[in-house]
Amino acid sequence: MLRVALFSVLALSLFAQPKPLDWAQIDQETLKHFSALVQINSADPGGSEKPVVDYLKAVLDREGIESKVFTRTNLADPSIIRPNIIARLKGTGKKKPLLIVGHTDTVNIDVKKWVHGPFSAHREGGYIYGRGTVDDKDNLTAALMSIVLIKRQGIALDRDVIFLAEAGEEGATSVGIAFLVSEHYADIDAEVCLAEGGSAIRQNGKLKYVQIQTTEKIPRGVRLVASGVAGHGSVPLRSNPVSHIARAVAKVSDWQPPMRLNDTTRAYFERLGAVSTPEEKDRYNNLLNPDKTDAIQEYFAINEPRHNSMLRTSVSPNIIQAGYRSNVIPSEASATLDIRALPDEDMTKFYDTLKSIINDPAVKIIPTTGSARPGAPSSLLDNEAFRTIEATAKKHYGGIVVLPTMATGATDMSFLRSKGMQCYGVGPAVDVEDGPKGFGAHSDQERILESSLYQFVQFHHDLTVQLAGAK
Repeated sequence: MLRVALFSVLALSLFAQPKPLDWAQIDQETLKHFSALVQINSADPGGSEKPVVDYLKAVLDREGIESKVFTRTNLADPSIIRPNIIARLKGTGKKKPLLIVGHTDTVNIDVKKWVHGPFSAHREGGYIYGRGTVDDKDNLTAALMSIVLIKRQGIALDRDVIFLAEAGEEGATSVGIAFLVSEHYADIDAEVCLAEGGSAIRQNGKLKYVQIQTTEKIPRGVRLVASGVAGHGSVPLRSNPVSHIARAVAKVSDWQPPMRLNDTTRAYFERLGAVSTPEEKDRYNNLLNPDKTDAIQEYFAINEPRHNSMLRTSVSPNIIQAGYRSNVIPSEASATLDIRALPDEDMTKFYDTLKSIINDPAVKIIPTTGSARPGAPSSLLDNEAFRTIEATAKKHYGGIVVLPTMATGATDMSFLRSKGMQCYGVGPAVDVEDGPKGFGAHSDQERILESSLYQFVQFHHDLTVQLAGAK
């Protein structure tokens, strides 16, 4: 009887093992889906997310994965359709769901500036070129492959795995994540989320570290407006609005808001020091040293502006508007400031400080809303989810250090973090040199290293299984 019982246990154990994967074959499937998605013009403006959703739905249907499409009706023009698609694999419910996200839209393009067609998915020199290759059809493809492979393998899940392909991330959140959070949150409610915002960083062709986005700065816009008396340019006036705006912009540019570290940025600089040169390590480890901090921050402002932005709420004057003739003093001038706020910034106090810095009653400070994202607390670093992400990243990227990172840009995870979801940004390996060369996200020659796409799909699938699979 004992022998029979042992045989039965062994048979059940073998039966429960997931089907092995042929990664060479999966790489070709990944390339097929990725190329097809890049070749769809889903730029905003100029394209449409609907063909992307149609493609994804067809793939999910073939795999026997049920999906739902959610579209916010455009009251001004009902012919404009910007859908979102959600699919779910059921788990035991032992743990709350895992949400895996990619956005279907991209920024728009200037076709004249592209050497390879922006929607060509052209392969050359080990790279794949096209709009969305690193923002965000890489994450979209990885999330699609993860849910498809889990379904094929029949992997038992302790969590539901929810796949979300969302519209409007690049500036129209009202049709995407804001709409879903407001009206369909039950369909995406999860404990943990994986989305864009992270990457493995290569320098000189060698992997250096992995970044996992655990928080992000929040976009906040401001217009400075000065009014005065219009007149003939031959008679200069002290009330000239252009002069007032020019002085205000100069003061804002000279002002550096105070440095404030949070759990993410503190851990980031501590861990970054461990894989840096002695000179760099000295700077990263002495940020809070009162004898060195001023010099270090000035060095960052000149030489490492991204790190300087990570230390504080930042302000960048990006647009100045005034006048219509060279011989006419205009009655109004304005400047638009791009403010990227730390997640916990008190904006009322910040605007008051900005007013005192400008110190000119002729200049009004007018906050603008735009596609404002909500402020939200950082995702945790000391929980099971982050430890799993860190261990899995080290497994797939050769044991290199993992850095929790605060993005200076914005993602839709802020909407989910504001609901209490623990969100982590992941992404493929990218060359640090690509951005300055014009090959990065939003550039005119956007590209991804083909081998890093395949590696990322393996990492994403393994991570999804580690986070959601039955233990």
